[in-house]
Amino acid sequence: MGMYYNTIIAWAFYYLFASFTYELPWTRCDNPWNTPNCLTLAERSLNSTNDSRSPAQEYFERSVLEIQRSDGIQSIGPVKWTLSFCLMAVFILVYFSLWKGVKSSGKVGRTDAYSDVVVWFTATMPYAVLFILLCRGVTLEGSLEGIKYYLSPKWEKLLESDVWIDAATQIFFSLGPGFGTLLALSSYNKFHNNCYRDAIFTSTINCLTSFLAGFVIFSVLGYMAHMLKKDISNVATDGQGLVFVVYPEAVATMSGSVFWSILFFLMLITLGLDSTFGGLEAMITGLCDQFPIHLRRNREIFVGFVVVFIYLCALPTCTFGGYYIVHLLDSYGTAMSVLFIVFVEAAAVCWIYGAERFSDQVKEMLGHRPGIFWRVCWKYISPIFILCIFIFAMVQYKDLTLQDYNYPRWAIGVGWILTASSLSCVPGYIIYYLITTPGTCIERIERGLNPETQTQQKQERIPINTRLIIGSA
Repeated sequence: MGMYYNTIIAWAFYYLFASFTYELPWTRCDNPWNTPNCLTLAERSLNSTNDSRSPAQEYFERSVLEIQRSDGIQSIGPVKWTLSFCLMAVFILVYFSLWKGVKSSGKVGRTDAYSDVVVWFTATMPYAVLFILLCRGVTLEGSLEGIKYYLSPKWEKLLESDVWIDAATQIFFSLGPGFGTLLALSSYNKFHNNCYRDAIFTSTINCLTSFLAGFVIFSVLGYMAHMLKKDISNVATDGQGLVFVVYPEAVATMSGSVFWSILFFLMLITLGLDSTFGGLEAMITGLCDQFPIHLRRNREIFVGFVVVFIYLCALPTCTFGGYYIVHLLDSYGTAMSVLFIVFVEAAAVCWIYGAERFSDQVKEMLGHRPGIFWRVCWKYISPIFILCIFIFAMVQYKDLTLQDYNYPRWAIGVGWILTASSLSCVPGYIIYYLITTPGTCIERIERGLNPETQTQQKQERIPINTRLIIGSA
């Protein structure tokens, strides 16, 4: 995920840099990359065919990606240097935000002040921008129709399994279960930290943020539908098309379009970086905990190695055919893998480890046991529901396509290998544990099914960079 997700942030950087002009480059159809099928918003409102394309769409596909210079994933072409530099900018920010870790000493010093500022900025700045964009969106003509469409439920959609699959995947992406992010970051908390309060607060803020973002998006979609004289269902799209085509085209028609474009893509970058920080920190923390002598003491070098390695692996997504790779990784790299991993986590905790034993340890931390509602959800509702969604996702699988392009069989095979590589981590570690653990086969299994109890002192996270503490003592 780190490879293709950061490439999407690099696209946002490209748009941000391109926005510092007198006129946004995706406003008109007289640019070198435009085709005869390009029609502006005003022209499409009067005369539009199935072959007509917006200047924003052609800018994204023919200028940013230059996908017309590739025949598909089988011929991706050379690296596009402008995108590779944007990707480099992303990883430079990531490195200097993670090199000292979540907590390098008991107090913030000069060495990690930059990381502190970046993390707080990327976490809070998007909310300010969302409110600004909302205030601008609701003043646009037709915005109320878009909001009305957003708030009008379509109950029949609840009978479609795709809706539940997409909803579950979105929740996992936004909250982070199954990625290791929550485990890595929460490991820095004190033993008696109120994790119940944190879970309720985080989930509530996440849902409210998504709800607020819906108003921002659909107010602009209503404006676009009004300008095109179309139904809003024919304007709305999903995925990268909404972020890099529909919304930028709407922004280009507003007064002060340059300002709104800079604000919008700056928000996208901060949101993307915040997610990247958590994902990479989860991997880095896990490896540093597993090999503390070599990696934790040399965290700066190790983080640099990880960042450079992922950057080099992500360079194919910056080629002319990189969009085909991004779509492949996005389709096979995370969705079904996360569903499976979250199910295994829920089953392991509540069915193997035991929901009652887990509740007893929650009481040890918080002073009270979780209510019956939570225990029923953990033990029955959540794992069964997630398992059903995973089965539906497997049964309803369709071969991957991108617009009119059908992926070759070997590419689909590579996609399934990526999915299997994530799924195989669970049985792979079980086999590794059984092989390396001393004792008879029965003793190994029994030891593997019982938790490794530690004292409260050992459960407290020690600072990552011990040299800073020794030097300040």
